[in-house]
Amino acid sequence: MDQNIRRTIILDNYEHPFNRGIPSSNDYIKHNSNNVSCIDNLDLYIKIKDNIIEDIQFEGEACVISISSTSIMIQNLIGKTIPEALDIIKNYQNMINEEPYNEEILKDAIVYNDIYKQPSRKKCATLSVNGIEEVLKSYLKNNPEV
Repeated sequence: MDQNIRRTIILDNYEHPFNRGIPSSNDYIKHNSNNVSCIDNLDLYIKIKDNIIEDIQFEGEACVISISSTSIMIQNLIGKTIPEALDIIKNYQNMINEEPYNEEILKDAIVYNDIYKQPSRKKCATLSVNGIEEVLKSYLKNNPEV
């Protein structure tokens, strides 16, 4: 991917993040994701209905990589079933960790395909997605009928 396109996607999702805010209803699962070694501290709000992620919102302070990756991944996950979302998350984590992954399902998240060159930024790029994964796995555990 062209570096200018990559930079534009990252900055646009940082300056104008998708679904930033605190939901007004109580039917969201709240999860805090933070990085103790820096400023990154995000509250994630996930709404699941009938095994489908209906909405994800977030609020908090974080670096460019954390905010933009959160915005991009939220766009990829809303409307997906939990298994579909977990597959997208696994592919994203594989990409970050230089393991085989399906580029097509990651959409704009592919802008982080070279984050491995900056090992200290891996935590930033996976902060929210790891939190979302934790919530989804917990949801499946607590709702075995899904």
